[in-house]
Amino acid sequence: MDTKSKKPWQDTPDVSARIITSIGRIASVMRSGMWEFATAENLNPTQADMLQLLQGRPKGVRLSWLASQLSISAASASDSVSALVSKGLLVKARAEDDGRATALFLTAEGAAMAARIGGALAFAEQAAAALPASQQAELLTGLFKLIAQLQKTERFPEMRACLSCRFFEPNRHPGKQAPHHCTLVDAPLSVPLLRMDCLEHQPADPAAKARNWKVFA
Repeated sequence: MDTKSKKPWQDTPDVSARIITSIGRIASVMRSGMWEFATAENLNPTQADMLQLLQGRPKGVRLSWLASQLSISAASASDSVSALVSKGLLVKARAEDDGRATALFLTAEGAAMAARIGGALAFAEQAAAALPASQQAELLTGLFKLIAQLQKTERFPEMRACLSCRFFEPNRHPGKQAPHHCTLVDAPLSVPLLRMDCLEHQPADPAAKARNWKVFA
């Protein structure tokens, strides 16, 4: 008896499922690259992630924030931080906004290591850069839209993205190629100029943040 499906494409997963599978595969490849680099530098991937997260944060971060960003327990985060401190890559000091609290800062050696980590993952950025500019813009828009949907689940960690910044004004220039606006630099923003991680980011209030992300939701 012929058990082959006459229409095998009927078993094809939904587009949404294939999108998530593809993102997962890309993440696995990048994770593998991170693991290879981290092993060579006597780090584990979590420690490497922490160093990357601390880049561009001269005011330091709290341990609880690192744990939240990496979706790990405070105890696990504390173990990784202790290891990084012992390696001379991180230092603990008083938080600038609260003298009673402790913040974590990159040392000069830690900053250099974080930069090398970025270089180890350059292959992924090069692959994205090989796409036509129009496809890059479409892909970035799609990712913002997906993140906007994930924001609704309250599972996505806080980002220093334009859409969660108090300087961002959505659709201030409707119908234009650059419809959004950054009040910090007083300049219009097209989608390709929107940042996922901005050093000048200042958190917007919850209502403004929800309004901004709704543009892409």
